[in-house]
Amino acid sequence: MEPFVEMLRGATNSLGRTDEVTALVIADPSRAQEVYDLFLQNDEWVRLRAASTSKRLWRHDRELFAPFVQGWIDHVSQLDQPSAQWTFAQMCDECDDALSEGQRDRSIEIVSGYLDEADDWIVLNSSMATLVNWAKTRPELAAEITPHLERISQDNRKSVANRAAKALAQLAVV
Repeated sequence: MEPFVEMLRGATNSLGRTDEVTALVIADPSRAQEVYDLFLQNDEWVRLRAASTSKRLWRHDRELFAPFVQGWIDHVSQLDQPSAQWTFAQMCDECDDALSEGQRDRSIEIVSGYLDEADDWIVLNSSMATLVNWAKTRPELAAEITPHLERISQDNRKSVANRAAKALAQLAVV
């Protein structure tokens, strides 16, 4: 049984054996913890592939991922690595109904912080999409993120600026 850390090392221009690791966990769910533990690795490429694997597992079967939701909120979201941050933002959007109110509140705080602190375009785009979805039922959140979206709508990267403009338009109809 090859360790996942070895399977997810390698060239930086691919997702490596992410699909294979995902299939192994689906076949043997007891190995899900091994994927989560990869976020403790120093190798940022292993962590990127662990994030990709986690997202695939969540999308396949939420029960595989459910035991790690709190760990994602407490630890993975705090990694200074764009792939962990954008995956966290995406998964918050996708697993919103699996979060407790307290977990959701903390996740909103974290993802909102990405708008202030992140420079990665994928982190910003993923965070805006998630926050706008949450803001549809939280007027106070819409008011809180609007200044950030206005600032980001002036970003020199078209995809980021356009996403912020679309987010502002969506909030205007809420």
